[in-house]
Amino acid sequence: MIKHIYKLLILACSIALVTSCDMDVYPVDGLTQGQIEGSAEGAEYATSGNYSMLKDVLEFQGSVYSANSYIRHFMQMSEFPGDNTTLSGRTSDPLYEASCYKHNPTLSNVAYLWFIAYKMLYGVNVVIDAVPDGASIDQDQLKGENYFLRAMVNFDLSRFFSRPYAQGRENKGIVLRLSSKITETARSTVGEVYDAMVSDLENAARLMTKERGNGYASRAAAYGLLSRVHLYMGANDKAIAAADEALKLRGIGNLEPTANFPSYFSRTLESSETLFAIGHTTIDSRGQSSIGSMYLNDGTGWGEVYASFPYLELLGILPHDVRHQFIMPQYLDKNPNTRGKAIYYEVYNAMTDTYDEASIDVTYNVTTAKYEYYDNGVKSVETDDKGFYYIMLNGAKQKALLTSKMEDRYGFSKYYVNKFSYQDGDPMLNSPVILRLAEVVLNRAEAYAKKGDAASLQKALDDVNTIRKRAGLSGKELFATDNMRGYDSVLEIVMDERRLELAFEGHRAFDVYRNNMPLDRRFPGVHPGVIMQPNHPRVIYYIPEIETSTSGIPQNE
Repeated sequence: MIKHIYKLLILACSIALVTSCDMDVYPVDGLTQGQIEGSAEGAEYATSGNYSMLKDVLEFQGSVYSANSYIRHFMQMSEFPGDNTTLSGRTSDPLYEASCYKHNPTLSNVAYLWFIAYKMLYGVNVVIDAVPDGASIDQDQLKGENYFLRAMVNFDLSRFFSRPYAQGRENKGIVLRLSSKITETARSTVGEVYDAMVSDLENAARLMTKERGNGYASRAAAYGLLSRVHLYMGANDKAIAAADEALKLRGIGNLEPTANFPSYFSRTLESSETLFAIGHTTIDSRGQSSIGSMYLNDGTGWGEVYASFPYLELLGILPHDVRHQFIMPQYLDKNPNTRGKAIYYEVYNAMTDTYDEASIDVTYNVTTAKYEYYDNGVKSVETDDKGFYYIMLNGAKQKALLTSKMEDRYGFSKYYVNKFSYQDGDPMLNSPVILRLAEVVLNRAEAYAKKGDAASLQKALDDVNTIRKRAGLSGKELFATDNMRGYDSVLEIVMDERRLELAFEGHRAFDVYRNNMPLDRRFPGVHPGVIMQPNHPRVIYYIPEIETSTSGIPQNE
């Protein structure tokens, strides 16, 4: 019997899909394997349609909703469960459930992502099945790109719907589709899914020899994603080898220079740092339905999700870091000449889950090079070994953000994020990055840190310092074996650097849970202030009810 996923994939055969760049419209859903075989044009059109499904708004369950796109749901479902963002209020958008771990099997964003993912898998399998190896350089390139897309989509599905690889290869994985001819629906194991991804990325790297632009897969992108997959699997030597291959093809010298980095996310399709991005053009700008709309209000946008208190604390210990420019604090005093360096503090007490702001004057003492505030006399603001700011409040140390008085929404200070904005000057337009060189360097750093020998630990710190130097840091702001800046291990350093560099790009929660670490979500926001353990059932999402009720595959706990 043909099961539910297969039925979904053959629906809507007349929907027109547009390419990931500025090309013509092709009715690629109507192309069969027979039409693609022996036709370079057919394979190219079908491949363009497969890329397009990553960004387009398609009909689902009889309606078209402007916020329904694979990449929007992916970015929200992956980032909002972490600890880098704060949702400032209740919203009817199912992103609320992602932020608060209030999962259920009927969530519309989860169902749409599942539907489009398997629709894409069917599309890429049609091309892979139809195009023989060695037909031509162009045909090999297209087949390799579809192998890459298959691995990427399976990776996304696996991270959302199955336990982290480190928790066991034999756990229930996703429904693995490796051919357009397969109709049986059953869940493979996590190990089988990861093995298939490795094989696909190796095939992708073998077949691709061309660079078609950042909106298309390439050999460097295949090795970059392979380094991430091996890292998730705990295969450290293989992760290092794959990262090395990616960096041979697109060297560290292609990292954005420090001066240009603050504008990088508005230029991802042009930058040599990008290995793969979901290409958007001006016609793809969706205003309040865009990814950036939740992070920013600049004439349009909701501006309801902000950089979190703990992320701002971590960034705040590095005042010279250019990554501050990805955060847009909304100060009440718009005049920087009168605002002052710091006239305000914000304190969050994780033990009591309370959040306080106070307008006690905080000033910078040039003579002592310290911030000071008044509380029954002059008190210096203290810092710990890592550089986090503390004040003495009610006789106890409290972490504090030093800032000017902020605009707020429901009491939560507005720290806008601009990583999904300002492409072509449009505050709601961006081509979201899936892979970039900085991540590959940090993948390698993490793998070196886990190897643990002295030489590997030094190489891990070298890679971290490469990223910190690009961020404008120098001197004692860099790490050395005799300057750990208060950290207990090199792995802890790498994890915090990944957090600083890759914030809001969909990595943080995955990075914590795949390392079997707890995630401390006791910070201001509408979410429950709890510590999420890596074995908690809601670390992953429920499989959509529309699938389990039809095909009968087992539901997640």
